[in-house]
Amino acid sequence: MRLPDWIKTRGLSCQHNTKQILKKFKVNTVCENARCPNIGMCYSKPTATFMILGAKCTRNCSFCSVESSFPEPIDSDEPIRVALAAKEMGLKYIIITSVTRDDLLDGGSQHFANTVTAVKSIINNAKVEVLTPDFKGDISAIDTVMNSKPDVFGHNVETIPRLYPIVRPRADYNRSLNVLRYAKEISTDTNIKSGIMLGLGETFKEIIEVLKELKEVGCDFITIGQYLRPTKTNLPVVEYINPNIFEEIRIIAIEMGFKYVASAPLVRSSMNAEEMCMLGNKQNA
Repeated sequence: MRLPDWIKTRGLSCQHNTKQILKKFKVNTVCENARCPNIGMCYSKPTATFMILGAKCTRNCSFCSVESSFPEPIDSDEPIRVALAAKEMGLKYIIITSVTRDDLLDGGSQHFANTVTAVKSIINNAKVEVLTPDFKGDISAIDTVMNSKPDVFGHNVETIPRLYPIVRPRADYNRSLNVLRYAKEISTDTNIKSGIMLGLGETFKEIIEVLKELKEVGCDFITIGQYLRPTKTNLPVVEYINPNIFEEIRIIAIEMGFKYVASAPLVRSSMNAEEMCMLGNKQNA
């Protein structure tokens, strides 16, 4: 399918030395590994979403371009390197995500916690947002991450439940809802965040139902963006959703009571995350 005009990104040169810093500290980002269309904009600010626990995922979600294979051993020095890279970039709001590590007993949750702790110890007054896998629903893993005191806990449901067998064959929609619900229950002051992609064959009614269920489990922030096929081996786009529909969904979600809603074709989970956190908290203070 031909890209509509509202999807096309304008080229931005990376004015900041983000790439050089990331290379210097040997840290991965989801921006590069998942082929994010907004990388030029984010790297020029600068900002980046750090991807820990290696660059190889134990799952094979059909929408994602991150390599799926047996992953590397955990790098115990990675948390410090992420913190030092973030400090050199001048970041005060740090976003940490990961590949899924079903091979690890704790799913990598302790490594998440170590990274949050390292960032907060090295950067004064840093705020940290985590975007975690589902840890196979293990609540002790969620406890481990939450005990490190992230400012925002995120986990994406990605799509509607009907499409999970195609889009996320080794994930479970209700399990993801339970991860979000439990995180909110054990830390009511922590902002809970999730995200979904459109254009995979979902109906408008199904989208609204997912939003209702996310609100019911305690989600504060929600991101809604257009699915774009990262490589020819990934799922094809079923439909490019008009920006007017994204705006209609945004208004409905705001009326449901979400603190902040980002809904537009090029919205991604971590895009403008610092702004979302600040404005969401300010509007609901």
